[in-house]
Amino acid sequence: MRQIFLDTETTGLYHAQGHRIIEIAGVELVNRRLTNNHFHVYLNPDREIDQAAQEVHGITLEFLQDKPRFHDVVDDFLQFVSGADLIIHNAPFDIGFLNAELNRIERQNIEHSVLEIIDTLKMAKEMRPGQRNNLDALCRHYGIDNSSRTLHGALLDAELLADVYMAMTRGQESLMIDMLDHGPIEGNEEVRLTRSKPLLVLAASESEQGAHEEYLQALNKGGACVWTQ
Repeated sequence: MRQIFLDTETTGLYHAQGHRIIEIAGVELVNRRLTNNHFHVYLNPDREIDQAAQEVHGITLEFLQDKPRFHDVVDDFLQFVSGADLIIHNAPFDIGFLNAELNRIERQNIEHSVLEIIDTLKMAKEMRPGQRNNLDALCRHYGIDNSSRTLHGALLDAELLADVYMAMTRGQESLMIDMLDHGPIEGNEEVRLTRSKPLLVLAASESEQGAHEEYLQALNKGGACVWTQ
């Protein structure tokens, strides 16, 4: 199972207004283990960077003047993500920008190159309704050190997202990964699952328990909720 955790930085918020990607980073996991394989480039956008965007990521147009254009790196990028699951926080934003760049040079949308696109923001909202679910909030919730994140940066954010996703899905995929490690099951062969690290159990805080109760009560308004029976 090959997964790519991806993030981009841009000149502004809306690709439909002509804003461009100025940084792309991807971090590879294979069978839920980090590899040393990653993709990271800065890009010359051939346009100005919005001041608000620059305050977020700190990347200046002067810094980007000698960097390649998207068409210079597209083949390497598509080769890197090809056949993998693409995991992105707030995926519609990054996918919109990637497809705008691809369409600009008459290439197929990114969906044609990857197996699946997973949006961790959508996952987090389903798991933590009513909570703040940006990357910083999720790092705090799962105890992930993000102290070096003073500005947004695609490579650091992709690495943090990989840690967050592993924490969000811990236990859900362990059986499948252990089966991959042990090979196929034949007949009635017994499979013994092993863990290299102890399972992290996170207790809900009082505020999270209260939010959960409010969510269940809201479900009751639409009919009997089995979780409150």
